[in-house]
Amino acid sequence: MRIPLGVRAHAGTSALLVVLTAVACLLVAGLPRTMQASFDEALRRSLAATVAVRTDLTVTAAPALPAGELHSRAEFEGAGLHWRRLLPAELRPLVGRGGHISAKTFRTPVNETGDTRTFVNLGWLSDADRRVDWVRGRAPGKPSTTRYRGATIPVIEVGVVEEAVERMGLRVGQTRMLGESAHTAAKIVGVFRAKDPADRSWSHDADVLHVTRVVPADGPEEFHTTTLMSDDGLSALTNKARTLAYRWVLPLDGRAASAAGVPGVEAAVAAFRRQVDVEGSGSISYRLVTGLPSLLAGFLTTLSAARTVMYLVLGGLFAVALGVIALGVRLLTDRMERTMALARARGAALRQVAAAGAALTALTVGPAALAGYALSFLLPGPVPPIVHLGPAVVVVAAVTFAAARLVLAHRTPLGERRADLVTARPSARRVTVEALVVVLALAGAYLLRARGPSGTQQDPFLLVIPVALALAAALITLRCYPYPLRLLVRLTARGRAAVPFLALAGAARGRSTGALTVLVLLPALSLSVYAAVVHDGITTTQRLASWQKVGAPIKLTSVADIPPDAIERVRRAPGVEEVALALTGRVQIGATGERPYAVAVDLARWRRVNEDAPISLPALSGDRSALLSPALGDRDAFDIMWLSPVRLTAQGLIDAVPGFYSSGQFLLVPREVLPWPAANTLLIRGDASPADLARLVPSATVETQEAALAAIQADPLTGTVRTTMVVVTVALGAYALVAIVLSLVAGAAGRARTVSLLRTLGLSGRQARRLVLLELLPVVLVTAPVGLALGLVLPAALGPGVDVSAFAGGLPVAGHTPGLLTPVALAAGMGLCALLGAYAHIAMGRRRNLDALRVGDP
Repeated sequence: MRIPLGVRAHAGTSALLVVLTAVACLLVAGLPRTMQASFDEALRRSLAATVAVRTDLTVTAAPALPAGELHSRAEFEGAGLHWRRLLPAELRPLVGRGGHISAKTFRTPVNETGDTRTFVNLGWLSDADRRVDWVRGRAPGKPSTTRYRGATIPVIEVGVVEEAVERMGLRVGQTRMLGESAHTAAKIVGVFRAKDPADRSWSHDADVLHVTRVVPADGPEEFHTTTLMSDDGLSALTNKARTLAYRWVLPLDGRAASAAGVPGVEAAVAAFRRQVDVEGSGSISYRLVTGLPSLLAGFLTTLSAARTVMYLVLGGLFAVALGVIALGVRLLTDRMERTMALARARGAALRQVAAAGAALTALTVGPAALAGYALSFLLPGPVPPIVHLGPAVVVVAAVTFAAARLVLAHRTPLGERRADLVTARPSARRVTVEALVVVLALAGAYLLRARGPSGTQQDPFLLVIPVALALAAALITLRCYPYPLRLLVRLTARGRAAVPFLALAGAARGRSTGALTVLVLLPALSLSVYAAVVHDGITTTQRLASWQKVGAPIKLTSVADIPPDAIERVRRAPGVEEVALALTGRVQIGATGERPYAVAVDLARWRRVNEDAPISLPALSGDRSALLSPALGDRDAFDIMWLSPVRLTAQGLIDAVPGFYSSGQFLLVPREVLPWPAANTLLIRGDASPADLARLVPSATVETQEAALAAIQADPLTGTVRTTMVVVTVALGAYALVAIVLSLVAGAAGRARTVSLLRTLGLSGRQARRLVLLELLPVVLVTAPVGLALGLVLPAALGPGVDVSAFAGGLPVAGHTPGLLTPVALAAGMGLCALLGAYAHIAMGRRRNLDALRVGDP
């Protein structure tokens, strides 16, 4: 057989197969690339949004003896180069240039008396000239000495931050004596401010930029600040008081990070930590401080959920695409059946027939797969192994199916069969295999629910179970639906109308559609419904999470009590419809001494503020009742101290107070328990501008439910999961429609001959249309509801194995009624397409009139 001639003879079928193969290869090779690109972007955004003190690698040192002390910039920079040389290969691309070095004392007291304790720490930053401006006085210079209590002590020139001048009373020209046993004099010569307070590196040195106020439980309040000295001041900086620490900050550059390299980075950080530990000696010890491993571990958990969800739906899409391609190959082999039968009758060996069909299929799908594979490189993103493997699997599966089908069809020369007249009984081996598939799918679903999620590791078991369940449902449907049809056949046989009997008899024997069509339609529909249900669940839960986070359409929170006149200005602001007042703070429980957080809110107004919200607010009866968090436990009446002593009666437990607290110790009380109407939080309904509200209360921050929802949806992983769900839903629906069309085209010739034969016996055109529709309708009416039901059940069947809470604001995507509009529309669309295809087939069959029948036509 001449293969190119065969391609030309079946150009229409070959073109269809080319399109199916190219699209399938583009999807299977392109979607993983875009997914991996989104994973990398999510990691980079996460690293960029996290404070530098968590992501950077910081080597700290504590000198124990004078031999371990460093007294010059050169010594510090030499040590910094040493740490960079010790970095493992996986970390070097992630560590950017720059960084900085610091030397600081901590808890260095000022020798003075008063109601407050003051701590002025000595500090040196290697890049202070780049990060601060001197606004008063001058930059520090060389140290000197002075006599104090009979000893010579160093006098180190320092500068202080503007905030320390305002809050601690430090002034240029002052000299403060520091230390208790080992004394040092700090001479203030200048005042500085940060050039860029938003610079990420300041998170390492917040003690330099701000004054810290500490209120100990059993002592006076404390104020801490860290000063800046010059390079020359290092010569006088010693660790006699054991309060000196060195730091080398190696900044992380997240732009080079990739999701695939996260496990290697975690291992490299652990290796670097061990290397730093062994660098210490008796005179100085070193330690690596970084929050990068915990940050990466959290990212891996979210990444695992994203991979599980997306590879699950992509695996189903790939399986359905292979099934549709198999339908196209079947159509091509059906077109070649007469040619192959003639070749077989003329003495061609079975292997020659199979090789010819496989070569023709390979010539059709091979270039198409290569084209789809090449087009996938137009999409951005790295290249995971599946990009290369997927198109190869498509080609091998198509060629193998073509060869196997031809071998089964032409095992004996001229072995013609009339499958449209008799119903073939399945063999015992086939029934056993199908029963085994059903049992394994059900057992797998049970084990998946019992085991739960698999952590950060990708679970191949989870990727197989949904497809196996869909395949099991298709096999059960395929075996069961002829039996009720045969009952209908018996009922219609008693009637006088021939069309219903002939149509239902053909449908019961499976003449209109083969088993492969059902095996494609049902998984395609069920998985598309599953994707639509999960997408709808994520969207609904995201909205719920945003309401749980804010607690109202607009929430205005102040660090101090909001004055009554400011509250009135907010009430009168344009767009404000309702305002509920709330006060938050820490209270003390008298009997136990516990200090939980408390929320006193006007619940009646809060309900009016959240009139149309998807969250429900708790109810309290009585002015002295309270709802407690589970961490506080169940108790009866108890006393608290909050503005004034109050005795409360516990009414029960509450898991969260929307907009305020969701974990830890907290309690909810009515505003009537307050001795005066204080408020530091306003819960607002309306469309007022957040910027305008912030101007009305300058000390407050404004949150909105819409902004919280946008922040949840803006996460790259969340956006990718939702987009992939939409793409897969559309693609699976399209493949289901293509499968219906292919099933119609595959039986078009035989169906047209049957209708023409019946037309010679008096069948009218209207009856012919009814015959075709009734023959196709049972499969659609059975497959669509089963696929719809399975798609709606799959989220519950997979249970905790698929956790998408990371993409829904942390709330579990469960317990809500799924939206039925999209799933029902998919099922109805498939049925409508079948009906339209049937009408199109009938319309095209009208051109075949009675004169087209020839003697000997079956």
